[in-house]
Amino acid sequence: MCGLAGFVDDAPADEKSPVLRSMTDVLKHRGPDDEGHYVDGQVAMGFRRLSIIDLQGGNQPICSRDSSMIITFNGEIYNYKELREELTKRGHTFTTASDTEVILHGYEEWGEGVLNRLRGMFAFVIWDREKGRLFGARDHFGIKPLYYAQMGGTFMYASEIKSLLLHPRFRKELNEQALRPYLTFQYPALHETFFKGVFALPEGHCFTYEAGELKISRYYDCRFSEGGQSLDDLVDSIDSAVQDSVRVHQVADVEVGSFLSSGVDSSYVAALARPCHTYSIGFAEGGKDESEQADELAALLDLNNTSEVLDGDRAFASFPQIQWYMDEPDSNPSCVPLFFLSELAARDLKVVLSGEGADELFAGYTDYGVHTRSKLIKVFTRLLGELPRPARYAIGRWAQGKNFHGALQLSSNLGPAEETFIGQAMVFDPEEADRLLTPGFRSSPDVWQIVGATYDRLKGQDLSELKKKQYLDMHQWMPGDILLKADKMTMAHSLELRVPLLDQQLMTVAEQVPTRYLITDENTKYAFRLAAGRHLPPAWSKRPKMGFPVPIRQWLREEKYCRLVREVFQRDYTALFFNQEALLKMVDDNFAGKTDDRRKIWTVFTFLIWYDVYFIHDGAKPDLMDMAA
Repeated sequence: MCGLAGFVDDAPADEKSPVLRSMTDVLKHRGPDDEGHYVDGQVAMGFRRLSIIDLQGGNQPICSRDSSMIITFNGEIYNYKELREELTKRGHTFTTASDTEVILHGYEEWGEGVLNRLRGMFAFVIWDREKGRLFGARDHFGIKPLYYAQMGGTFMYASEIKSLLLHPRFRKELNEQALRPYLTFQYPALHETFFKGVFALPEGHCFTYEAGELKISRYYDCRFSEGGQSLDDLVDSIDSAVQDSVRVHQVADVEVGSFLSSGVDSSYVAALARPCHTYSIGFAEGGKDESEQADELAALLDLNNTSEVLDGDRAFASFPQIQWYMDEPDSNPSCVPLFFLSELAARDLKVVLSGEGADELFAGYTDYGVHTRSKLIKVFTRLLGELPRPARYAIGRWAQGKNFHGALQLSSNLGPAEETFIGQAMVFDPEEADRLLTPGFRSSPDVWQIVGATYDRLKGQDLSELKKKQYLDMHQWMPGDILLKADKMTMAHSLELRVPLLDQQLMTVAEQVPTRYLITDENTKYAFRLAAGRHLPPAWSKRPKMGFPVPIRQWLREEKYCRLVREVFQRDYTALFFNQEALLKMVDDNFAGKTDDRRKIWTVFTFLIWYDVYFIHDGAKPDLMDMAA
């Protein structure tokens, strides 16, 4: 796990070197163990290393034997030994024992075709000196980030945007198109980031930059279908694939630990991995301390769990730093506990396993259609779901917007996903956002335009509405929120996060799960939970999804935290974006208990703290807030 930065332009090598060093220095948290640079008259390639595999010999950049190609790589390739063996038989000679060199030789042998041979998480770039071509790629699911920009005749790239800001040709401007959709989605929802001209390379994509021309192409996409396995065979397949994935994700030359929450996903991983150390986090406020349940499971499984309890003072004091590490605003409350959980684990280890991915692969979200506890309504919905598609759509559209009990269940399960589902977050609806925003920030892509571009790729495929929702989350919510915060919050503490439930071979199994075994009257993620139940007590395998129970509601009704948020909402720059009077009323009414607008307040607060860090204070890493008051 490392950090990359580099650029291609016509500046002399001696001018490139100090620029490159500043770009990699700001990424030291991603790789404190070593650094490396390659610079010539065309390219500058920089690297920060967190040593995990081939501790002595894997320093980067790595050159091919004839020095015609140079690579820098961030991530882990779990099948690198098998690929190395195959490449050796084809005549390749290796000088290191690293997975990085395997990618380089694989590119020499198969070109772009190497990408679909790689099992793992990655972002890498390869410079072909003879052709003057830069080739780069991001892994199948978007586990590792990669950003790029073209400014002033320079093509630049990096693992984090803050690195790009340090290039002298970078022009920092706010992308005014990004704010409106963010208020709905709670995360950056466009390929162009909050920084104008900076783009995130999409998951499953690669690029070439040659002779001043950038070409981007997709090399992978998931393909959901309806498999024909029996439930017993399906559970066998899931459990076998999960066991194999957990095994290969533990390959390292350092100790591998695991996060442990009260949910089924991380518990399943930890139960199979049996690491020497697991880690949990909880909150003092709110009455839902996940660390207690994690400690209980650890005792049952004979695991050595380390837990810690947070309070609001620590959360608010660190929040500007959290947004600095994130690069872009993300108001998912779980960013806060994940930041501290990572710090806790990093005291002992460099690598941890976690449970991200299972909800998207195996349908773990209640927003996929579990909107009622009434068994009668669930059975009625299932029966209606057997009607021909035109009839189902008609009923779903009729129920949309109605307020009788079961209406939401009918509309979300029977109506077209393209008309009812935008993903796992709906903070402000578009009309609310427009009322709150100043006129200059109201013109941007509509949320339905954004998700529509993803749904359009499914035209002509006979998929259930549930599988359409999974597909959307795989390309919006997961890379834009879940995986991004997982990478940024762990790397803030020089900690590598591995996600064995988000694996190409496990995905092959997940793609074919029959819809009827994804969500049932009993629970979400039904078949996956049965597989997990072979290794976990029922209280864990069947527990409904909670996520990190962050006590934002309690915080925003406590005077000192409400006062802090109010002060941010009263700042002069806030008026550039929002109707301040409406914002302050929202905070006051929420504090008084007249409304429950915690998510809306937190989303605006997050953006304003991020803006303060990157535009008012020009991207300087902030100190901890003083919470003494």
